[in-house]
Amino acid sequence: MKNRTSLFAKILLVAFMMGGLAYLGALYIAPGFLGNKISGTNSSSTVSFAKEGELFFLKNGIKAKKIDIEIAENEEERNKGLMFRSYLPDTTGMLFIFEKETPQNFWMKNTIIPLDIIYVDAEKKIISITKNTNPYSEEVIPSYGDAQYVIEVNTGFTEKHNIQIGDEISF
Repeated sequence: MKNRTSLFAKILLVAFMMGGLAYLGALYIAPGFLGNKISGTNSSSTVSFAKEGELFFLKNGIKAKKIDIEIAENEEERNKGLMFRSYLPDTTGMLFIFEKETPQNFWMKNTIIPLDIIYVDAEKKIISITKNTNPYSEEVIPSYGDAQYVIEVNTGFTEKHNIQIGDEISF
């Protein structure tokens, strides 16, 4: 009887140790998984703003408003844009730079926050503005003309700062 109890105790001990090792292995293989669950955040979906320059909105050639900008100047950056961002500071925006002036079309797929989208021609004059876009929408938002630059800012920005068609930009 003592041998059976001893054998049973050894089996339980080995099982307990294996379970503990499996748990530690999971922590080692995927440290971010449990860490994110514990902290309540998911750092992989948090994208923060990275200042790459400054942009000025001009009225009659006079600087009216300055924002810090992140620049999307290649196809990969332009395709991603402000997708997956849960927050954009009020004094910032994203400037999309295209190689040449052509009709542009944007959408809000995977974009969490509502935006104002400002289309600008090669001479840096604003040709159209779409205000208060719908997050996650796959509806096409056209430039209604040839644009070489596009600026995305928080919704309400253009209204608050009186940004209008015909105004210019400088960066």
